Amino acid sequence: MAALNTSVLRGFLWLCLFWLAGDLATGIGQLPLSPGVVGLMLMTGFLLARGRMHADIAAAAQPLIMLLAMLIMPGVVGVFWVFDQLAGYWLAVGLALTLGTLLSVASTLWLMQRLLPQDTPPAPFRKTP
Repeated sequence: MAALNTSVLRGFLWLCLFWLAGDLATGIGQLPLSPGVVGLMLMTGFLLARGRMHADIAAAAQPLIMLLAMLIMPGVVGVFWVFDQLAGYWLAVGLALTLGTLLSVASTLWLMQRLLPQDTPPAPFRKTP
């Protein structure tokens, strides 16, 4: 149990370091992007260069995935406060949401195919009586 907690703490340290690297990159480069997004892009590049998932990052990310809906909720609720400002741009917002969703699904699929091990054969299909 102690090894798991240590792994999770090291994973959170990795996530914080990539977030801080994103903050530094946006500050120095005057990028109009969120430091968290830049940090995630840096972490993706690191994992692609490494060729596999870092066990500590995976241990820290797993609890965050379970809380993802709660992490997204404030932004979703905030849209209702500015809905009248977005009313004239419904087509652009709809296209951005649709394209953003399709691109995120496609990039997630590509990353999963690239980073997950390919040597594991699929389990045989079994019919249950």
